Amino acid sequence: MVFSSIVFILYFLPAFLVTYYVVDKKYKNLVILIFSIFFYSWGAPKFIFVILGTTFLDFHLVKWMSRTQTVLHRRLMLALSVSVNLGLLFYFKYSNFFIENVNTFLSVFGATGIHWTKLILPIGISFYTFETITYVVDVYRRVHKPLDNFWDYQTYIILFPKLIAGPIIRYHELADQITDRSQNENIDNKLTGFYRFAIGLAKKVLIANHMGQQADAIFAMNYSGLDTYSAWIGILAYTFQIYFDFSGYSDMAIGLGKMIGFKFPENFNNPYISQSITEFWRRWHITLGAWMRNYLYIPLGGNKVGSKTRLYFNLWFVFLASGLWHGASWSFVIWGAYHGLFLVLERIFLADVYRRIGKFPSTIITFFIVVIGWVFFRIEQMPQAILFLERMFAFSFNAAAFDSEFYTYFIIACVFAFFAYGKKGQYIQNLIYFEPYSIRRYLAVAAVTVIVIVLSVSSITSSGFNPFIYFRF
Repeated sequence: MVFSSIVFILYFLPAFLVTYYVVDKKYKNLVILIFSIFFYSWGAPKFIFVILGTTFLDFHLVKWMSRTQTVLHRRLMLALSVSVNLGLLFYFKYSNFFIENVNTFLSVFGATGIHWTKLILPIGISFYTFETITYVVDVYRRVHKPLDNFWDYQTYIILFPKLIAGPIIRYHELADQITDRSQNENIDNKLTGFYRFAIGLAKKVLIANHMGQQADAIFAMNYSGLDTYSAWIGILAYTFQIYFDFSGYSDMAIGLGKMIGFKFPENFNNPYISQSITEFWRRWHITLGAWMRNYLYIPLGGNKVGSKTRLYFNLWFVFLASGLWHGASWSFVIWGAYHGLFLVLERIFLADVYRRIGKFPSTIITFFIVVIGWVFFRIEQMPQAILFLERMFAFSFNAAAFDSEFYTYFIIACVFAFFAYGKKGQYIQNLIYFEPYSIRRYLAVAAVTVIVIVLSVSSITSSGFNPFIYFRF
């Protein structure tokens, strides 16, 4: 089940909210847990037991670790918990990739490949694995004490608003909210949370889906005969699709959290207005960047290393890992290495270049770099990705035509992707997302929200195109 489905919008969500608001305070976490289990089981009934089993092990292991004073024992339990969770992630997500590469290597020497039954990837395994690791590491570091109640821990891991597509929430950011949300459970958060959900739904359904439909059509073509204009339309459509799809889903998750008293961290902040790749990664998938920084980059030494060579290696390695986190394919590794390379180059000299040429040229250059990177992200076969890039710069133009509806949504996508580039746009965005609401603004936004929900539901029911791109994560 996904947020942009009719089942979720018209059946699951109303049933959940009515039940949650009606029951006594002491049963609210139980309601969340039951509905979360049902939510995940709807799409992946076999894998719900994987989550429930690993959470049972982690809860008791971490509780034991927190009571242990011996450093060696604490480290052993930390290693065990992290190994189990990363082991499951590797088994389900990367074993197919590993076996395929081993078989390719063996075939070079004429050896027989390993026979292997391809595994199905559990939905959202990358997200909840990282959150499980934050739990054990935060407790190990004594950043926060472990949860006392096993069912509260289950609720933290399987909380349905952020279960299958994030944001990735570190344990200490959410721990106290699991046990007490009274400070955030008010009518303002319920209403603004619903508005935020509607905005995210519109991003996903009204913009991302229209961009994705055109992108899929172009990427399904034979690249060798693709003209330059169509190639650029395809990758730009995908550039907007992945942003509005992912940020829209994050908006929906944050809105759902607010409606039940949770405060989730922001996950996107207008990344396409960035003036460097470094800034892009402060604005794109913010919670993943925070996770990588705190649980990988800093343990590697971070900025506090003895040489610039080691610093550059740390940056590059983290982005290699980030690429591999997104998917089990060499194209994702290349995409991560590509971004890591520009981060290193910005540390060496590019940042000075950007400062000299000014805001607008820097933004254009950064956007261009990001768009090129999306080619590797979208096309998993490297020879095909290289061929697509060649067609982008072949300067071969045919009489390619796209319908006016696509161009209309493409312009809308451009406007909202760069809406906060100027101070006025940033001011309007802050009014909608972060500033306190007056009665007048509540009424205005409520009217727009109703229209947006109706349009989104109509679009879902009238179109068979409503992909869930996070299956690959």
